[in-house]
Amino acid sequence: MKRNRCIYLILIVLVIILGLGSRSGFGPKWIHLYVGDVLWALMLFFIVGLVFKEKNTYWVAVTAVSIAFLVEFSQLYQATWINAIRHTKIGGLVLGFGFLWTDLLSYTIGISIGVLLEKKVFTYSHIS
Repeated sequence: MKRNRCIYLILIVLVIILGLGSRSGFGPKWIHLYVGDVLWALMLFFIVGLVFKEKNTYWVAVTAVSIAFLVEFSQLYQATWINAIRHTKIGGLVLGFGFLWTDLLSYTIGISIGVLLEKKVFTYSHIS
C-alpha cells in the first residue's frame, strides 16, 4: 500500500488534538482513563504508516503494537533519569508514568481502529 503522507500528517495532527482534548476534563471519567490511550495508539499507527508508507497495513500494525507495548512495559523501569523525562509535559505524554494492563488493551483497540480505517475507509475512498 502506498500512503499519502500529506493525509497521514493531517490525521496525526487531528488525533493529537483529539487526544489532548480528551485530557481536558470534559465528559465522563472513562474518557480520561481510556480514550487518550486509544488515540495515542492510533496516532502511533499513523506515524508508523507515514514513515513506512510502502509497507502493508499489517506490518504497520504489528510495528505500532510492538512500539506501544514496549513503551508501556518500559514504565516498569523507574530510574531517576527516565522519571525526570516522564515529569516533563512531552515526556509524560509519550512515555507515560506507570504500567497498566488496561493500557495494552487500549493500544490494541487504537491500532485496530487504524487498521480498519486504512482497510475500509481509505481503500474505498482512494485516499491512500
